[in-house]
Amino acid sequence: MFSKAFRVKSNTAIKGSDRRKLRTDVAAAFPALSSEQLSELVPNREELNIVKLYAHKGDAVTVYTNNRNPVLFEMEKTLYPTVYTLWSYPDLLPAFSTWPPVLQRLAGGADLMLPGVMVPSCGLPQVQQGTLCAITLVGNRAPVAVGVATMSTAEMLAAGMKGKGFTVLHSYTDHLWGFGDKSYPPTIAPLVAEPAELESTDDDDKDEEGREPDSDLSIAPSLQMGIGNLSLQEGDGCAKLMEEEKPGETGSAEMAEDIAEVQPETEDGRTLQERMDELLHQCFFHALKCKVKKSELPLLTSTFLRNHMFSCCPEGQQLDIKKSSYKKLSKFLQYMQQQKIVQVKELNKGVESIVHIDWKHADIKSFVVPEAFSAVSTAPESQCGDGEQLYHAPEIIPLYGVSAKMAPLFQESGHNFVKVNPILCDCLLDKWEQDEISKLKWDDLLSRCLEQLQPYHQVTFFGHEPIVRKGNLDPIDITIAQRSSNKKVTIIKNLELYGLDPQLVANTLQQRVQASATINTLPGAKDRVQVQIQGNQINHLAKLLLDEYQLHRKYIQGLEKAPKLSRKK
Repeated sequence: MFSKAFRVKSNTAIKGSDRRKLRTDVAAAFPALSSEQLSELVPNREELNIVKLYAHKGDAVTVYTNNRNPVLFEMEKTLYPTVYTLWSYPDLLPAFSTWPPVLQRLAGGADLMLPGVMVPSCGLPQVQQGTLCAITLVGNRAPVAVGVATMSTAEMLAAGMKGKGFTVLHSYTDHLWGFGDKSYPPTIAPLVAEPAELESTDDDDKDEEGREPDSDLSIAPSLQMGIGNLSLQEGDGCAKLMEEEKPGETGSAEMAEDIAEVQPETEDGRTLQERMDELLHQCFFHALKCKVKKSELPLLTSTFLRNHMFSCCPEGQQLDIKKSSYKKLSKFLQYMQQQKIVQVKELNKGVESIVHIDWKHADIKSFVVPEAFSAVSTAPESQCGDGEQLYHAPEIIPLYGVSAKMAPLFQESGHNFVKVNPILCDCLLDKWEQDEISKLKWDDLLSRCLEQLQPYHQVTFFGHEPIVRKGNLDPIDITIAQRSSNKKVTIIKNLELYGLDPQLVANTLQQRVQASATINTLPGAKDRVQVQIQGNQINHLAKLLLDEYQLHRKYIQGLEKAPKLSRKK
């Protein structure tokens, strides 16, 4: 639908009564949204515009934008969410996963064929023909496309997962996405992890040649295709690739070719097993030296493989333990345990975890990270001897975003404006001022401009690209709460916004003050947590945040509630 450029007919602000009607329509179309989420999607006061446009085939489309980002589009009186909206509400629609290489085809206007749909062991979502669905990539719940099912789930399975499964209406990187701020998809972990199943892929001793077409496939790092800053990781081990299309069904065949194209070619020389053993050792030591933190232990072995070892695989190579001499991850880790590099225990029945890592082991200390990887991960000052990453306070810069009302001023103003022209008059003056004010002083001009601009902020974490977000940056919030028996607890929120690991902060405080600390879900925010520690620990927390982490005091709220230190007489 939006794979090619469209023509904008009009762009106007939505008034109060129209906002209320739109909110009612959205609530009817997406009953899963709470009233709070509806208010976020269709706000009362923030800039909300209605854009009427014609797609490249002549279809009339109405797009609703929130702060210039398309959040909804409407065709034939049916509302559809954009990927920007689905990134905020990833569970709004039933979701089907596909391989990362398929995304380029979808953005180019192709529909999603059933052979490219991953079938998890827990089963596909139950949908009917015509159901609006989200399309995600394996290992990331952030949707990358919106489509309509061409058949029910039962019909898909009955057809042997062949034929066209979804008519794609809109996708990440298409022109509708480009109409917004062109931000990248977030990384949203799968809701249900199945570590035992990933381990089970290592227990299959079948040769590659004897594998059935519908057998479980572990997702190779070569299928981790970075698109911008999109993090594409391997899946949860329960994905299945169904039979390939017949030669006559060209759409799915092309997608299958895309997936096949990313498989690395073997080099001449050593045997495949020797090369795989070397790659396995390289990824293992790279992960221990640069990826795993002490605070993550105990760490599921399947999570270690999925989140750490696969990400250390060089571009163009595929880590496949079955092709190594070890055949299974458990056997490889057993060997490493014999070398006293790691200690592995079965904490839960059938599920093994790494409980200890000897970061001072000679093999880890002597390992040299390949030059192909970023220097950030190898910098000696960025890592402690016990595997902990040293914290670097982010650089925070307040910014202003240009609203639709102010856009003409910044497009036409030039450099020197003192006399109020029609653009300045419309952008900066109230109606009662427009006939009275003909000139503005520079300080008055700038202050009026800043009042009309929208607050943004830029955060730059150590070793990463700058991130620009809308609104002001929430400070780290420290409060004291009263519990039963008149006991006090210290509650710390928003640590994640500053790149701090809440679990690590809780562990550090617990060790220093010898008081119990817990991590709880932040009320009203599913993906955020808060740290709670017994007693008024603000003095210790201030020393940690200000002196050790080097955060600026203006980004910490609640330090004034610290208990006064008693003076010795």
